[in-house]
Amino acid sequence: MPFLSGMHFPKLRVREINFILFDHVRNKGAGMDFYKELQLNLENGMQGMETALILTGKMAGEKMLVRDGETLSFPKEVRVFRERVSCSPKMIICGGGHVSMPVIAIGKMVGFQVTVLEDRPGFADCARKEGADRVICAPYEKALAEEKLDEDTYVVIVTRGHRYDSACLYSVLDRKEECAYVGMMGSRRRTAIVKEQMIQLGISQEKVGKVCTPIGLAIGAETPEEIAVSILGEIIEVKNKKQAKGGYPEELLDGILETRENGEEAVLATIVSRKGSAPRSVGTKMLILKDGRQIGTIGGGCAESEILQKSRQMLSDEKDGAFRLVQVDMTADQAEEEGMVCGGTIEVALEKI
Repeated sequence: MPFLSGMHFPKLRVREINFILFDHVRNKGAGMDFYKELQLNLENGMQGMETALILTGKMAGEKMLVRDGETLSFPKEVRVFRERVSCSPKMIICGGGHVSMPVIAIGKMVGFQVTVLEDRPGFADCARKEGADRVICAPYEKALAEEKLDEDTYVVIVTRGHRYDSACLYSVLDRKEECAYVGMMGSRRRTAIVKEQMIQLGISQEKVGKVCTPIGLAIGAETPEEIAVSILGEIIEVKNKKQAKGGYPEELLDGILETRENGEEAVLATIVSRKGSAPRSVGTKMLILKDGRQIGTIGGGCAESEILQKSRQMLSDEKDGAFRLVQVDMTADQAEEEGMVCGGTIEVALEKI
């Protein structure tokens, strides 16, 4: 999650911290480029990882990876922007029936890595044809036991019958790891019976209470396609309410690595704080390339225009430095003139990479 910038860490000195430190232009003595290290950890599915960007003081502009269990402390006058970095969201669909097909298609469309579990070969083939990233044709309990579940996993249970739903739900809830979302299709009466079975089998009331049943938003969906829209709508709502915002989208991280591999320069803009209304949340990033291209957006309008201008100044003038904090005040008058509802202030960190 992106923590509030300005967080204070008064207990330890910098040299006592156990982390990997990287210079904002090129790492010095760390052994590996920050972004390569970040990509490697994401590809390996490492959980509980955070990045930290020092905003003020002599180390301003330096970044670090903080792994699960490691502590990070600074003198109280140093501002640090921290954010949790998640892996790409994964969707596991239990069942390969008619509803599953549009769930696969829409899930892929909105950026999920989709895995389908189905014990009938013919239906498993249909899931492959629909474009699922992985299809496991095996009994549900066996397949789920071999799947990695974590806080970036979204489980959709849409099997062909009550007993299969129960088996899948128990296999998921009986694990120590908790998923970001578990939803199960069925009527209120049917799903209530399954939930009661879970409690009788020893699953805690808290875990059972988090299961979304009946699955999907209440939009009066009737067709498989409409049901899929309601399911993905609910999943997107859960995903976007999670505290993990910002991070490093795949396209942006690829752009950073490509730029560095080509020996080129770019500026990474990150919203590190905001007050009032603003079009994008803390942690949102945009990469500004020297050839004029950009990857991502921090919301458009005059705020983004100002950040683009300052970023290009950094790229064209070496005297401008490699790191700076920029505050953009989007007054109500400016917002109204541009047809925008925002009228707040954002603080943006600009890093030359």
